[in-house]
Amino acid sequence: MDGAQGGGGENGNAEARESGKASDAGLDDVMKALKVPEGRPLNVVGVGAGAWGAVFISMLQKEYFNMKEKIKFSIYRREGKELSKETASKILEVINADSEVIRRLRQKGRYFKYVDARLGERVLSAAEVLTDGFCENMLELPLMPLRVSLRAATDSKVNTLMVFVMVASKQVITDLTEAVWDADVIVNSIPSSSIRPVFEVIGNLVRERGRHPVVISLAKGIEYKESPEPHILTPSGIIHDITGIPKENIFYLGGPNIASEVWKGEYATARICGLSKTLRRALASLIRNASFVVWDNPDIVNHEIMGGLKNVYAIGAGIIKGAANNSATSMAVYFSNACAEMVFISQLLTGVRDPVYLAGPLLADVYVTLLKGRNAWYGEQVALGNVNPENGPYVPGKGLIEGVGAVGNFHRLLSDSRLTIPDPQTEIASSPIALLPTLSALNDVFSRKKGEPLLTPKQRLKNKSNPMKVQTGFQDPGQYFLAQMKDATATDPEARLHIFEGALLTPQLGGREDPLL
Repeated sequence: MDGAQGGGGENGNAEARESGKASDAGLDDVMKALKVPEGRPLNVVGVGAGAWGAVFISMLQKEYFNMKEKIKFSIYRREGKELSKETASKILEVINADSEVIRRLRQKGRYFKYVDARLGERVLSAAEVLTDGFCENMLELPLMPLRVSLRAATDSKVNTLMVFVMVASKQVITDLTEAVWDADVIVNSIPSSSIRPVFEVIGNLVRERGRHPVVISLAKGIEYKESPEPHILTPSGIIHDITGIPKENIFYLGGPNIASEVWKGEYATARICGLSKTLRRALASLIRNASFVVWDNPDIVNHEIMGGLKNVYAIGAGIIKGAANNSATSMAVYFSNACAEMVFISQLLTGVRDPVYLAGPLLADVYVTLLKGRNAWYGEQVALGNVNPENGPYVPGKGLIEGVGAVGNFHRLLSDSRLTIPDPQTEIASSPIALLPTLSALNDVFSRKKGEPLLTPKQRLKNKSNPMKVQTGFQDPGQYFLAQMKDATATDPEARLHIFEGALLTPQLGGREDPLL
């Protein structure tokens, strides 16, 4: 391991040995299901190297470190991104705080490049520091070091160069074709908004080689489609749509997983969801270890929708935290309202009258995201005035705030004039968005034009009825959002959950065609 710490704390190796028997059986089951030729290792390729994507592959590598003849791992990440002097300074602080890391980098002749970068005498790239074990979105916790060997990406469909990080052999390659050509399992951690350009290339390769890999998607978010009817595609749906990989080969893994805490070996749970019971159970066994418990579930669409929604409502949780001075009461009320809206949307989109209970890893994922995820952090910074929503969803050091784009996509779908449902109080047909005050308020915050005041529905109505006495509205998005949540005329969240009792729902909005297995 090139002198690096393997992660997972002092008991990491012992835990790996304890869970080795189950992992070995899972590995054999996956290889058998995918018909991997005897004598060839299972090839697992991570596409995307954000914090969770990098930790997930590194965690698997650690678990199977002594089984290189049976399984190999890779990470594929974007090349060309330069890191700021401030980021280089943070990395140097982390290095200098750990004598083992200093010793490792010094022995490899890599220590002084961080000193030079700190002084502004050279520029480091995100791919370059990843080879030394530093993920740009998780600088405080080094991963395994990787060795770099650059090659130019030639595929015209990829706008930027990509770096392919071969973890097991500690080599970094910049050729997408070489990265995924022999992949048996592709672990996707690319944000949903960026899936299409990369998986268009992967789809061409899959069709050329004539063999379908398994895809485990860690991605959250949705893609909105207006025609032929308003509907959404989840990450698994986008991947299937682009590549033609059978739905039975595409899985979603989600749970209360803060990347840095999982890498430290703190106890975590997750669900892997997909249509094939045989494959998903084999994959659950493959991924599971002593500190990372993985269960399986057939309802991939509902879990992916909830995965996208939790990022949306996490932004609101952060705004409430910042605007209400971290009030426990306000946070509790918001959590209740948010969960009710999420379940309502899930019922509407999936066509399932009784969706998967908001419990277990699904509930835990919602809770931890609203409590500590980057989307919640972003919302709090917006409320405190430290981040301006007008500057877009990308934040240096944090990466893409996926919930921002998901707010707009869910709002466009649920405000489409072709969709109507009965109002729980008046029973008059109305737009679903009228019953979703939290989602509506979030969309107001992120869709307003520069300098435009934020008006509550009551203020808009007054301005329309009395243009001579214009309501000024809010300039502070945090206080506007808090005012919306305090609306005394809002419907009890439970009422909207009974709308679908006895109703015949159609699953087209969520893009699901197949029944649950």
